[in-house]
Amino acid sequence: MAGKMRKHHLFWPLCMLGLLLLFNLLYSPDFFSLVMREGNLYGSLIDILNFGAPLILVSIGMTLVIATGGIDLSVGSIVAISGAVACMSISKGVDQSSFGLVLGALGLSIGLSLILGIWNGALVSVARIQPIIATLILMVAGRGIAQLITSGQIITVSNANYAYIGAGSLAALPFSIFIVLTVLLVASLLTRKTALGLFIESVGSNASASRLAGIRSRTVILTVYVFCGLCAGIAGLILSSNVSSADGNNAGLWYELDAILAVVIGGTSLNGGRFYLMGTVVGALIIQTLTTTIYMIGVPPEVTLVVKAFVVLAVCLIQSDSFRNSMLIRWKKRKFPAEQGVNRHVS
Repeated sequence: MAGKMRKHHLFWPLCMLGLLLLFNLLYSPDFFSLVMREGNLYGSLIDILNFGAPLILVSIGMTLVIATGGIDLSVGSIVAISGAVACMSISKGVDQSSFGLVLGALGLSIGLSLILGIWNGALVSVARIQPIIATLILMVAGRGIAQLITSGQIITVSNANYAYIGAGSLAALPFSIFIVLTVLLVASLLTRKTALGLFIESVGSNASASRLAGIRSRTVILTVYVFCGLCAGIAGLILSSNVSSADGNNAGLWYELDAILAVVIGGTSLNGGRFYLMGTVVGALIIQTLTTTIYMIGVPPEVTLVVKAFVVLAVCLIQSDSFRNSMLIRWKKRKFPAEQGVNRHVS
């Protein structure tokens, strides 16, 4: 039973998340405390879920892209563009408090995110450009587009309806959590209750064989890139609405790397094939919890990324079966050198 549990793809990620939470509890005894204020829950755990919502969304989209054997380096730029377009549309409106203005801004932002996803998908599936190069184009250009939209300035808006997306609450919990749950539910249903998930894994395992089997691999690849763009666009809306502003230079910065790490930590291989959406969610929570931990213990900003990189490396190594087996063999050799010698003599 224990052996089966250790082989489950969620076992080691959940162990690492548990260790991080335990460390926070030991460092700060009130880490798990929740406070009800004005009908809303507040606490460190709520903050991790709230601030981690954009990363979880981006990671969900990235999971499906990686499952097809691709990669999307442009998600951070799409996050910046989405927030910039929405805030600029609202700021140019006659009545910034108008609900219709917010709906128009959301539609424009989501529509543009879908177009950017189509652009990436077309370059990969139709033009046959390598995914890392195809998405690198938008990663570089997209950040510039976001800064052009905002004219290099931080665009601030004052609209309670827009702020509700990232800072509002529903049933005592941040509204962003329900957005993530909705996207996760839709993605899970489409990939596990329909043939889409099988098509994605088939294309990721062997695109040529799946095409010969009658699967439209180009359509599948295009679809996952469009979905990834949609997830990044929604994440951009949450980020910008949470602070009621858009920063084309820093919004979504390095999100693509965190999303890739979350997918890998969750058990999905970068080579494509089988994927795990719940594993990705746990991986994103690990990264967000780690970020919160680093800030809480007061690690200097200049070494934050270094500490984060080493911890993520440790998580990936612990998750690796080959690494754990090699370490176990070395430990046995040191612990029982005589037994190893007898085994060699007998053989």
